[in-house]
Amino acid sequence: MDSGSSLPLETSQSFAPPTVTQFSVFLPNKVGKLLDLVEGFDNSPCAICALAVHEASDHAVVRLITNNATMARSLLSEQRLAYSENDLLIVELTAGHTMTSLCLALLGAELSIHFAYPMMIKPNGRPTIALAVDDPTLAGQILRRKQFRLFGEADLPAA
Repeated sequence: MDSGSSLPLETSQSFAPPTVTQFSVFLPNKVGKLLDLVEGFDNSPCAICALAVHEASDHAVVRLITNNATMARSLLSEQRLAYSENDLLIVELTAGHTMTSLCLALLGAELSIHFAYPMMIKPNGRPTIALAVDDPTLAGQILRRKQFRLFGEADLPAA
């Protein structure tokens, strides 16, 4: 937050939980296309932190999260790949903060989980999940009140 803002940092953070950018990359369903995609990130400071592949007969959608969305945009553009973006929550799971308690907290607010997948890189070495929900801001506020730990892009380590 810049120093010219009128809201104190503590107040503004309570309204906007940290999110990360997920890229949904559209690939032809051909042998080697996933390799081409991930090789584009090799030798780059932009690390792939999570990846999920959803296949159809003629194409695949690769969902990925990186530790640097700006650089990922550039790398995807250099590869001339079609993609879309959306904001996701990254939630740490612990003994007291399980998938069950996460689902119950969101259900209590009548929020739907569209999809979820595990992170490959875990900021604290604990299970961490990427979560797409109806309203990331509201979901993040609810999960924070339930003392779940949320991570933003700056919290994701390099590979």
